[in-house]
Amino acid sequence: MSEALDAALRLVRAQTALVRRFDARLSGLHGVSLADFTLLLRLGQAPGGRMRRVDLAEALGLTASGVTRGLAPLERIGLVTREPDARDARVAYAALTATGRRRLTEMLATAEETAAEIFAGPAWPAADIADLADLLTRLGGTGLSGR
Repeated sequence: MSEALDAALRLVRAQTALVRRFDARLSGLHGVSLADFTLLLRLGQAPGGRMRRVDLAEALGLTASGVTRGLAPLERIGLVTREPDARDARVAYAALTATGRRRLTEMLATAEETAAEIFAGPAWPAADIADLADLLTRLGGTGLSGR
């Protein structure tokens, strides 16, 4: 097996393990998945806590229908609402509700704690974490800032 394939498969396995860990914590404490949290976080970073659904899809690397499916349960539990555009009825915004903002703050604290646990101790000096972030960016990964 080539080193490139080995590295790619290790990355896939590591990503799966990270998703499971974040899902377990976020689901257990807040009733949301990592995918839900990522969607809410992106909305929380947007001006006014709202984005056009098509822009949200692009920012998350999803299809418009994927965003619609992801938003539906978040709308049902009152974290997100759908807002029409006053000038164009074809355009819809997804917006955090006041409850969504409050819960996102709580979720963010849980996600920060989880990440700190994952990268804790002498095995993960700050420089290694920064190097890993840089390498993942080269693969197309983006962080909280979208870059």
